[in-house]
This record gives sequence, structure tokens and C-alpha cells, in this order.
Amino acid sequence: MYLTKEGKAEIFAQHGGKAENTGSAEGQIALFSFRINHLTEHLKKNRHDYNTERSLVKLVGKRRSLLDYLKKKDINRYREIIKVLGIRK
Repeated sequence: MYLTKEGKAEIFAQHGGKAENTGSAEGQIALFSFRINHLTEHLKKNRHDYNTERSLVKLVGKRRSLLDYLKKKDINRYREIIKVLGIRK
């Protein structure tokens, strides 16, 4: 698998505060961003993989929903996660 349990824990530790804080919006956004980047690279090589393309679109929508929630809840945290992950607004 492309992302191990330790890899996920590291992502949550960097962005969510600590590895056990898997419910934080920042941690989930970071994990979705990692998966989106991975699927984007896969689709560059496999252009006709439509199931993966659909999954990618769903992931982008989930990440967008979380970003909208974070923006409404705390604009400073939203701006920080956007800057750290390099996501367009």
C-alpha cells in the first residue's frame, strides 16, 4: 500500500497536533491532499482509469467541504493550512 499506518500517523502529527488526533480538520485535509497528489500522479500514467478519476473528484469535494468548514470556523487556521499545503483558494 502506498501509505502505511506510520505514514498516516506522521501526517496527523505534523498537521493535527499529535498522531492520535485523527479527527482534526487540518489532519484530514493534509491526508486528503496526500491522497489527491498520489491519485493525480497515477492518472498521469493511466489516462483511461475512470474509476480512479471519479475517486479523485470525490476526494477533492470532501477536501473542499472540510476547507469550507474550517474557513467558516476559524479563518486563521484555514489560511495557515492553505499556505502549508500549497492549495489554491
